[in-house]
Amino acid sequence: MIERAEGVWLYDIEGNRYLDCLAAYSAVNQGHCHPAIMKAMIEQAGKVTLTSRAFRNDQLPLLCKELHNLTGFEMALMMNSGVEAVESAIKVARKWNYTRKGIPSGQAELIVCSNNFHGRTISVVGFSSEPQYRDAFGPFQAGFKMIPFGDAQVLRRAITANTCAFLIEPIQGEAGVILPPDGFLEEAAALCRDHNVLLVADEIQSGLGRTGKMFACMHEFVMPDILILGKALSGGFYPGVGGAFIAQDSERAQPWRSWEHIWGKPSGLCDCACGVAGDRGRGPGCAVG
Repeated sequence: MIERAEGVWLYDIEGNRYLDCLAAYSAVNQGHCHPAIMKAMIEQAGKVTLTSRAFRNDQLPLLCKELHNLTGFEMALMMNSGVEAVESAIKVARKWNYTRKGIPSGQAELIVCSNNFHGRTISVVGFSSEPQYRDAFGPFQAGFKMIPFGDAQVLRRAITANTCAFLIEPIQGEAGVILPPDGFLEEAAALCRDHNVLLVADEIQSGLGRTGKMFACMHEFVMPDILILGKALSGGFYPGVGGAFIAQDSERAQPWRSWEHIWGKPSGLCDCACGVAGDRGRGPGCAVG
């Protein structure tokens, strides 16, 4: 039974110390109770904790700037959780294809991989291959096509004129830390470019330093059109910056209107301050595990 934690160490109620190789499923890649993130949260909590999206504040732009510096991407949308970022990425991918690519209305298809885990909302479990996540929750939303993880040839055959995006975890976490075959991500990215299909990478668990690179896609020098982040984004301190989806360029991200996708309080200032401090706190060797 854990009583406290610091850095890479967990301590139980009897004083025993354990090396934490799980890092709360990547939520605390910077280490437990990172002092810079804690300081930022406490300082911001004494000023103002939340503003409506109807108002501008002085922290959200700083977080967006940090994310731009970290990724080079042009646009970002903050969400309350990782799965909300996944849902928003799906919405934007569909709308981009309907308005820019010209897929007939209601016909967009999104390709996913078997043994995926992208969250637990009703639409996301609908394209899961895990029975325990689906049983007694149907009917599910149409528009998803499933292929085996890591099979580029099946991906090639699965792409049609109605394919809007390919959603993938660069490393499958919930499935058992499954790595794709060497070269798969690079080949998948090339297929998406050739067919004008958006590549959407869910790096909620594999991103932000977890694998030795800032993002797991970087192991094959791949950067997706849309990058989904979460967990370590606020260092385990504040759940409000639970997820963000980040678009490589404004043309790929358009058309979006933030109010179509925002739920709750993703503009919370404590959330943003934790995110800024968390991004600045990352560097070589900071990942746990």
